[in-house]
Amino acid sequence: MKCTSSSHAKSVRLLGLGVATGTLMLGSLSAASAETLTIWGGYPEMAPFYEHVAEGMKDEYPDLDVNIETIALREHEKRVALGLTSGGNGTMVIELAGSTATRYLENDLLPAAPEEMAEFVKDPANFGAFFSNTASYDGTVYGMPLFRGQGALFYNTDMFAAAGLTEPPQTMEDFTDYAVKLTERDASGKPEVSGWSLRLSGGGQGIAEKFWINLFQYGGSLLVETDDGMWKPDFANEAGRKALGQYLDNIYVEKTVTPEMPADADAFERGQTAMFIRESWVIGDIAAKAPDLNYATAPLPVGSIALPTNLYVSGDNQDLGWAFAKAANEPENLVWLLENIGWLPNRSGIDYSSVTDQQPAFAAFVDYPEGYEFFTLPSIGPIEEILTRVAAQLVEAFGNPSLAGDDAAIDAVLAEASAEVEKILDREGLLAK
Repeated sequence: MKCTSSSHAKSVRLLGLGVATGTLMLGSLSAASAETLTIWGGYPEMAPFYEHVAEGMKDEYPDLDVNIETIALREHEKRVALGLTSGGNGTMVIELAGSTATRYLENDLLPAAPEEMAEFVKDPANFGAFFSNTASYDGTVYGMPLFRGQGALFYNTDMFAAAGLTEPPQTMEDFTDYAVKLTERDASGKPEVSGWSLRLSGGGQGIAEKFWINLFQYGGSLLVETDDGMWKPDFANEAGRKALGQYLDNIYVEKTVTPEMPADADAFERGQTAMFIRESWVIGDIAAKAPDLNYATAPLPVGSIALPTNLYVSGDNQDLGWAFAKAANEPENLVWLLENIGWLPNRSGIDYSSVTDQQPAFAAFVDYPEGYEFFTLPSIGPIEEILTRVAAQLVEAFGNPSLAGDDAAIDAVLAEASAEVEKILDREGLLAK
């Protein structure tokens, strides 16, 4: 991965985060020592996994003392911002998304992986190019891929059977056809159970990300990188028209869903929607909240968003840190991760059948078809602003019934949103000419 935004601007942002979270973080850093390996993570549920990895290293490292500090993601990001900009003496293994790590790589705040680890990451037998690229910067490996968030279709098998549907939808056109058959209505025709829960409201970034997933199935993208490392929007086109048009058809023409209806995982678990697209964490959520729900999962027609998290190493004894990162990717540990934590391991060639046999819902996430494509959020400074602004335009469009079936009007909405994205990219010096 690479990023072309201003390093100076990044430095200023990093320093800002550091000042905001100062005292607590410095205390944590000073507690580390050369003999102690500290793990910093942004997902508290990962702590048992790191404990499991550390326990497995005891034979080779009998004196190993692993200090695991996993906290909420936003606090973790603030902690890392200060920790890496202020320095420290301990050996650290740091969990970061590739898009987040870029700001530190731009400022030379994380070291490159040693040659042996870089070769392991670059080996296509271990990781697909998508994952090795997100752990790299300007062609150099800096991180060890570990796990990811990824979308798939969740569908209620009882509702499918009642509607005479025997397999998940194969195309995006199928999604609408299925939604029509699955929608349950009252005597007036008003939908009471949505056929397909679309993200129509809520947090801005989530709306744009979910739209991006559907757009991707049609061949479009909110942003694409050009050969010179710049970016441009790619949704004011036929793919965007189909994606936005499908939302509007489902809301206003087929009336399979409304902005007011219950949505997302809660609605699915309560039987208030027949299908929706979400990440694998929903499997555990269903097990806890709706264990009697009959459901299945399926890959999306073309591919999915994937948000990879990598392990980075800093400090005095980096060999020890990288040994831990490598041990985390041992097949036994990755099977344990999927079975006990539910996050999806990124390493290829691992037999997860012992887990998928017990919980088939994981299969759609780890046994995806050959040629299945992934995309991820670009590692650029204004990505959150872009997602928020696109989401605002989408929400306005979702509430406008006059757009349904009017391709020219849909094109105009997409063109306006695209122009706004271009303006943001241009302001940041990232717009492809």
